[in-house]
Amino acid sequence: MMGGMQAVLQTVAQMMAHTDLPILTTLGEAFAKQGFELSLVGGSVRDAGLGRPPSDLDFTTNASCDEALSVLKPLSTAHWDVGRQFGTVGARVQGQKVEVTTYRADAYDHVTRKPIVAFGDNLEDDLKRRDFTVNALALRLPDRVLVDPFGGVADLVAGVLRTPGAPEVSFSDDPLRMLRGARFVSQLGFRLDPGALAAMRAMGESLQIVSGERIGEELMKLLVGQDPVAGLRVLVETGLADRVLPELPALQLSVDEHHRHKDVYEHSLTVLQQAIDQEPDGPDAVLRWAALLHDTGKPATRKFGADGTVSFHNHDRVGARLTRKRLRALHYDKEFVAQVSRLVELHMRFFGYGEQAWTDSAVRRYVRDAGPLLPRLHILTKADMTTRNQRKAARLRGIYASLEERIAQLQAQEELDAIRPDLDGTQIMEILGLHPGREVGEARSFLLELRLDEGPLGEAEAARRLREWWDARQS
Repeated sequence: MMGGMQAVLQTVAQMMAHTDLPILTTLGEAFAKQGFELSLVGGSVRDAGLGRPPSDLDFTTNASCDEALSVLKPLSTAHWDVGRQFGTVGARVQGQKVEVTTYRADAYDHVTRKPIVAFGDNLEDDLKRRDFTVNALALRLPDRVLVDPFGGVADLVAGVLRTPGAPEVSFSDDPLRMLRGARFVSQLGFRLDPGALAAMRAMGESLQIVSGERIGEELMKLLVGQDPVAGLRVLVETGLADRVLPELPALQLSVDEHHRHKDVYEHSLTVLQQAIDQEPDGPDAVLRWAALLHDTGKPATRKFGADGTVSFHNHDRVGARLTRKRLRALHYDKEFVAQVSRLVELHMRFFGYGEQAWTDSAVRRYVRDAGPLLPRLHILTKADMTTRNQRKAARLRGIYASLEERIAQLQAQEELDAIRPDLDGTQIMEILGLHPGREVGEARSFLLELRLDEGPLGEAEAARRLREWWDARQS
């Protein structure tokens, strides 16, 4: 352990002495010249200990906001004090955004997450109010002395998340810290210590004072972390998921006869991991949420047959509806919600392809319905193939490969990504003598169906077929 600690200390020192961070010396000397303390704190110090380049530069000081600003202004190209009520001021120094916060010694009313802001007078007390020991490290400036009053370096070496004080007190002060614990499991690959886990199991009810928006922010960060499956397991095993993402533990109740998994919960985590393994360009939040929630509709649609079989008819549609409801409750934006729920709705479409030959028309509709989500739908569908039967798995992969090949061929022939009728709205109105209105939309839908069924017709043939359709409507 001692060798590992020394290695971490050395890594922190090396990272913080890096030539890319002269700002630390500049700020440290400027505050010291005015008689104030200054320390770099939080994630930057932790990440340095993990061998990662520091990201956000957060500092703490015994200077007041006005005093901190007086030091920052001569060094900065811009400055602000929108966080003044919490003791925080910001500035842009040497091209980097920095935030400086006066030592805090807050109290909490345990009715809301908002602290009763109180300012402290020493660094150690400020560090004690932080969420985990690995985030309660500081680097005193300008001398760059590491301050570790709660064993954060040892916890970095061990890969453990532990609160600086009693976890019951820490989580009672700010229940969101419990979700941050699960998020750090995903982001850092760490594990929570037994005391923190026990407190999380006992204190889930306190999350009711946390807004849906803040919960949504933590869940999003968890899901795009390096190991979201591990973070999600923490939420489910502690019972926190029952309060913030109840659709996930509900899947444990559903036996999945199609995939032969112990339960749909395990299947969903497997699909999520297999989707992650196929991501072409790093974390894809839309894909990951869709993979996690793709079978959300199964508990509500489960039916038992007379022969003991289980079915989940229309679980894709029900799941899409439940997905929309949950993601809206987490305050995600409208387009994001629409994309995730659409993938959930479409995730079963392919399985009909393996049961019967699809016409070119059916392939066009598959592409049209997926639209720009088609690459993600490809990944999700393949990730959903979790059967342990190797022969069956190989057959499914082969079938989907043939579908992708047909799509590629049709795209090359017809520019399938932009399927449109052969005539636009203006042309339809000119041919039929119409004004803008419902009938123009109906005519366009007719032409789009022709396009999907028969491929490109050309303008002349499309106009002829449009007139025939219109005449038949008028008779």
